[in-house]
Amino acid sequence: MTREGLGRARRVVVKLGSLVLTTASGVLDRGVFEGLAHDVAELRRRGLDVTIVSSGAVAAGIGRLGLGERPATIPEIQAVAAVGQINLVWLYKQVFGARGLPVGQVLLTRDDLENRRRYQNAKQALMAMFRMGIVPVVNENDTVVVDEIKFGDNDNLSAMVTNLVEADALVLLTDTEGLYDRDPKVHPDARLVESVESVDEAVARFVGSSVSRCGTGGMATKLLAAKLATHGGAAVVIASGKVPNALLRILRGERLGTYFPPKADRLRRRKHWIAYTAKPMGRVRIDAGAVRALVEGGKSLLPKGIVGVEGAFDRGEAVSVVGPSGEEVARGLVAYSADETRQIAGLASWEIADRLGYKYGDEVIHRDDLVVLLPGETFRRGDEGPETGDW
Repeated sequence: MTREGLGRARRVVVKLGSLVLTTASGVLDRGVFEGLAHDVAELRRRGLDVTIVSSGAVAAGIGRLGLGERPATIPEIQAVAAVGQINLVWLYKQVFGARGLPVGQVLLTRDDLENRRRYQNAKQALMAMFRMGIVPVVNENDTVVVDEIKFGDNDNLSAMVTNLVEADALVLLTDTEGLYDRDPKVHPDARLVESVESVDEAVARFVGSSVSRCGTGGMATKLLAAKLATHGGAAVVIASGKVPNALLRILRGERLGTYFPPKADRLRRRKHWIAYTAKPMGRVRIDAGAVRALVEGGKSLLPKGIVGVEGAFDRGEAVSVVGPSGEEVARGLVAYSADETRQIAGLASWEIADRLGYKYGDEVIHRDDLVVLLPGETFRRGDEGPETGDW
């Protein structure tokens, strides 16, 4: 899809950061909400499904409570989010309702999307909302989130939601015009990068991690979100959310912000979930021969090539597969638990039943459950293409 082809998108996810949704004093900016509602109403009239991933709960809480800065501890952030979430959703309800659009609040944690059954439940609920004409407003569940299950930022969440609903495009609206070749706050002559073919280390050098007064993201997290979403087959645009009618103009193909085209060799949904959403519960170390079999031969991981097992994982959970020098070469879902894998490591497949007294299969990780990572890329060709059925 080209930038001009965005006009043919049928489903879009739009993410708005805290600094877009609030004024300089930290209160919710009603004018931005009104403008967004106008754009979404027009897109819905054209038949597009729109999902909003909204920051702002913590920022709204900071403004409502008169705090000078973002709290430092998770319990305080949770408390502030509980206050702010009420104001945030009320404002969405009011401005969208005035245009005849019902909104539905969807609160997620990483744990919801790492679990395949709950992932499917979330997807089915969102699809039902589309059919019923409801605009989903998605946010991380800041009131109950803890370090172990936190997305860390809504940029990452928006990329996961883009894959979840199989959107054609992800629009990240922020407080800058897009990606610059240098920090425009430090270098007045910095130039806007209009298009990025691939999010690689060269692009990553343009930016650094940053944390705003209200939010947790920065350009680095937006680049990561763009990488995840484009490998899922969606086009991505990073642009200013303060520009009037930004969403409408972007989806008309206007040259606002920085455009990231979708990867032609998009990951199948199951492979995308394994690569980007499922949390590795341990590590399986393999020898050089097994690395070649996975990377060059497109093979499954057999017990013969395993030289070590780290962590405690059960059958069906995700693990990282690392080579002799410690580099991660793949991720996959294991057919054997950590204890079982330790017992059969180094054995030929025909010896599995003799050692365990039973056998689930010849492979510790079947090729269908494996995503190979390559230097400078995110996945190996061969993991892309059409997918049938519901996993």
